[in-house]
Amino acid sequence: MNVLRSLLFYFGYFFAILVCGVLFLPIAPLLGLSARYRLLNLYNHFITAWFRWTCGVTYRVRGRERLPAGPCVILANHQCEWETLFLQILKPPVCTVLKQELLRIPIFGWGLRLLHPIGLDRSKPARAMRQVLSQGVARLQEGLSVLIFPEGTRVDPGQRRRYNKSGAVIACRAGVPVVPVAHNAGERWPGRQWVKNPGVLNVVVGEPIATEGRTPEEVLVEVEAWIEARLAEISEVPRPADAKPAVGAGVG
Repeated sequence: MNVLRSLLFYFGYFFAILVCGVLFLPIAPLLGLSARYRLLNLYNHFITAWFRWTCGVTYRVRGRERLPAGPCVILANHQCEWETLFLQILKPPVCTVLKQELLRIPIFGWGLRLLHPIGLDRSKPARAMRQVLSQGVARLQEGLSVLIFPEGTRVDPGQRRRYNKSGAVIACRAGVPVVPVAHNAGERWPGRQWVKNPGVLNVVVGEPIATEGRTPEEVLVEVEAWIEARLAEISEVPRPADAKPAVGAGVG
């Protein structure tokens, strides 16, 4: 049954890419940034809803009301593609920090480019860090929120990876709050398998964490502790019991 559900899901997934590419991409460049986000986010709304309907997934989202009215830096754990779609519609407009290879994907990447992301060349970490810091602060000053996955790459459920502090640095420099987000999407949408799993997908949005007068290291330790504590509560796959928060200096 899960195989049939997954096949149906991917049929709609690729069909939506083609339809949105034909209908939306010619129009989007003519729109202002806010209207462009509303138009292109229709794709994200559809995919997240289609995933729920076809794959037998129930969403439980807690803390959405905690999102601040102004721009912020959203730091979330990264397990699969689902959260890259959902977090785009959680607090738009949002600028995502991502690997630049995604921008080269036909149709999908073209749409991403129109949303003012920060595309990084991860083979040049020093340059990527400078790019995140300069462009991230600029995006926040323009009124966009910034979405960063501090683990830097997808991490399978039950695994743990060093958190990078670039998102906390951006927030501290711009004087905006950090909003931590924890989820177990990888248990429903496995990052390394195409067959999806029915069940409950939990998302928890934390209280905004103030950055004024604090160091990025202090902020990141609080973010990581909060995310890991929530993951221990909502995950079906056990978390590492002996892992301790570790602050990294790389790009995330």
